[in-house]
Amino acid sequence: MQRGTSRFRVPRGAVDTHAHVIGAPPQYPLVTPRSYTPPPASAEAYLAMLDATGMDYGVLTQISVHGTDNRLLVETLRAHRQRLRGIAVIAPDCSDRERTALKDAGVVGLRINMMYRGGGINFDQIETYGKICRETGWHLQFLIDAGDLPALASRLAKLPVPFLIDHMGHFPTARGVDHDGFITLLALVRDGAWVRLSGAYRNSTQSPRYPDTLPFAQRLIEAAPQRCVWGSDWPHVANWNAMPLVADLLDLLADWAPDETARNRILTDNPQRLFGFPPPA
Repeated sequence: MQRGTSRFRVPRGAVDTHAHVIGAPPQYPLVTPRSYTPPPASAEAYLAMLDATGMDYGVLTQISVHGTDNRLLVETLRAHRQRLRGIAVIAPDCSDRERTALKDAGVVGLRINMMYRGGGINFDQIETYGKICRETGWHLQFLIDAGDLPALASRLAKLPVPFLIDHMGHFPTARGVDHDGFITLLALVRDGAWVRLSGAYRNSTQSPRYPDTLPFAQRLIEAAPQRCVWGSDWPHVANWNAMPLVADLLDLLADWAPDETARNRILTDNPQRLFGFPPPA
């Protein structure tokens, strides 16, 4: 059972910008090959987590093991139109009709996953996806190791739509803040990229408080406080040794963004703007 944060009050209109729902075969097949095989994670369990942690809104991202079969994502979005938005994974030749259906369901962006097998989408196609997003009114998200960014940054900078880098660049803290990859990430964020303050348990070896993530998160917030968002990464499926509680990950924001105004911006104003949520009534 999840609990709420213990270190600060979650503001009204807060958004968890990154989580997954996962279906079970045969109704929702898993792609082959894939990097891992997660257990199912239901919409009901996700909504219960949002309630327990004080989140008014949530963003569901198509998980790699379902490839470009967005059916469960769409079904969940349609059932919770006011509360949820979605990030889909599509083939580059996806039809206009399918894109329209995804947008009507509440999809607001596309993801390119360069970390885990599944889905058949790769960085070589980013110009095509940038064009699709521009035509559809979406943004792009990248799950990428920031160590790869120096070789790719020039192409990212030319995208015609907003883009977001996931999990603080999925960057092992042992490399240090002076690594070329993290310096490139900071430069992209200063120049207009969005970044998700999430995945501490992915990047750190110092669980459960992950103190080594502090300088990375704070530098990203300093680079562009208006383009930082937070995500739970629920249900933490990629075979991690010690599964975190969402509330413990949320508590990290007390250190990463100790100023209440800045922290509330990360949780409310910024994600509401990027994902199209209205302020709560």
